[in-house]
Amino acid sequence: MISEKSLVIYKNRPALVSGIEGEKINIAVLGGDALKVREKDVEIIHPGPCAFLDLEESAPEGNAREAWELLAEENPAAGIALKELAELVYASFSPRSAWAAWELLREGLYFTGDPQAVRARPRALVDEDEKKREEKQRESGDRAAFLEKLKKLPLGELSPAERRFLQDVEALARGQTDKSRTMRELGKSESPEEAHRLLLASGAWTVWENPHPARFGIGRDSEKISPPPLGPLQWPDEERLDLGGLAAYAIDNSWSDDPDDAVSLEGPSTEGTYYLWVHVSDPAASILPGSPADKEAMARGATLYLPEGALRMLSAEALPLFALGSGDLSPALSFRISLKPDLSIGETEIIPSLVKVTRLTYEDADAIIAGNDSQSEASRALAALAALAERNVERRLDSGSVMIELPDVHIHVKLSQNAGENRISIEPLPSCRSADMVRECMIWAGEGAARWALQKQLPVPFVSQEAGELPERRLAGLAGAWQIRRCMRPRVLSARPGVHWGLGLDEYTQVTSPLRRYTDLLCHQQIRAHIRGQKPLAEEEILFRISAADAAASATVRAERASRAHWTAVYLSDKKGSSWEGVVLDRKGNRGTVIIPALGLETQVSLRGNEEPNDRVSLSLSSARIPECDAVFSI
Repeated sequence: MISEKSLVIYKNRPALVSGIEGEKINIAVLGGDALKVREKDVEIIHPGPCAFLDLEESAPEGNAREAWELLAEENPAAGIALKELAELVYASFSPRSAWAAWELLREGLYFTGDPQAVRARPRALVDEDEKKREEKQRESGDRAAFLEKLKKLPLGELSPAERRFLQDVEALARGQTDKSRTMRELGKSESPEEAHRLLLASGAWTVWENPHPARFGIGRDSEKISPPPLGPLQWPDEERLDLGGLAAYAIDNSWSDDPDDAVSLEGPSTEGTYYLWVHVSDPAASILPGSPADKEAMARGATLYLPEGALRMLSAEALPLFALGSGDLSPALSFRISLKPDLSIGETEIIPSLVKVTRLTYEDADAIIAGNDSQSEASRALAALAALAERNVERRLDSGSVMIELPDVHIHVKLSQNAGENRISIEPLPSCRSADMVRECMIWAGEGAARWALQKQLPVPFVSQEAGELPERRLAGLAGAWQIRRCMRPRVLSARPGVHWGLGLDEYTQVTSPLRRYTDLLCHQQIRAHIRGQKPLAEEEILFRISAADAAASATVRAERASRAHWTAVYLSDKKGSSWEGVVLDRKGNRGTVIIPALGLETQVSLRGNEEPNDRVSLSLSSARIPECDAVFSI
């Protein structure tokens, strides 16, 4: 029977009955709330008189496990009342022992039921839960000890048992979560940079860990799905034009291992027309829209080129199938572009072919061009093509194109099982005439393919760019190139053509990197469907694929940029006080933007004198912060 000053339970909280008014009971809940409730809303556990002071007394001594064993042996089917449980465990029935017995019941380790019928839980369940509790307590103790240890950095070598307490920190550093219990308990900011800093300081990570691809949702492996090989069983009725007698050159950086374009030149004809061949690897002959390899490539958007290695859009097995020059004859999709005497495009043909490719580095090609050997087929072809390319630059500049030439570098990271053998090299990229030549050939191919698609009314991923607002006062040198770059608008991908301001072209697409960019592969799939007489993808489907692939490719670009900044910071981390030559790009007050050509790095510095854009300055490295991917220089 509930009476005034009884101890009751209301929503699992202790409460005292302060009065009874008809069917309503006035209670005071521990914590200060006064409520009117119904009798069925509360459960009496001690008749009183009680006060909250009774509950604040120290917990009575008792042995819950011993009481459980006794109750388990007797095993009364109806159970015992909470009063009996309090007396069994604590040898008394007081407000404090009643409340303690209630907490044992609610805890659920040894007892189950309700205050009217408390029963002993089965031994197997108790043994299992006791084991879990002991493990949890041990884990909690180990964690507390590790957190104390973590406050006294550095830790030295961590055991696997200790590393598990940093898993949430690693996930935060890799951008896989935005929460970390460990960081929170240490009173540190839950940011990827702060997590990265702790992992470095603790020794859990070394500087050779690059978390940035993961932060952009990119896995650590290349694509796994192998495309089906090419062969007569797949397209028995497809003919390839044998161009084995036409010299073709795949020209790229010395470290490139996935050549997907090559060039040839015929002419001039009596009318002064040249025929430029751009041969492109042909994965679209095997990778069909909607196939597993196609879906995976679309999800990746592009190959991610990291200083430590490439994460490929297509599987490694695709390279020997499609990379140009990997065999005596390579399958290709060849673009035959007629160049009029003014270097505008006449006609474009697109032909499945077999080509015999010679691979050259830019330095090799430059040497051949400079050799000017009239007896050498390669020298004649490459020298003529380089001259045409230089004229095409002028043609595009006359059409409003802009050229941006800023220093760039190649960053290479060699990782080995022995961390002491890891190396980073940063080498400025030389200016090569053949690199400019290849760029113009690729632009011709994109322009020619776009016109061909328009003539066929074929939806492909067209690339356009709105005009930027150029400054009234154009600077010369690197500062001028930097000015123009800041004016550039982002490119736009669409199933319909538009003017590409930066290239000075009325229509343009990209077709020369189907091993590296999904939109190039998509363009090839459309072209091949037309050539085969099959139904191409509709404009709506092209737009969907463009959107998905461009979002993925954008993440790839950001991951590459962040990774390059990371490795540059690592490279500089042990070079405090080193000197570097910089070029001022811009000045605002006493702050300036400076580029360091040897690092391909732009940074902000405090200027001390009258330095102006394009002035050279000597910089000293003050610090490099790996988690923030930045370095601080001073004049």
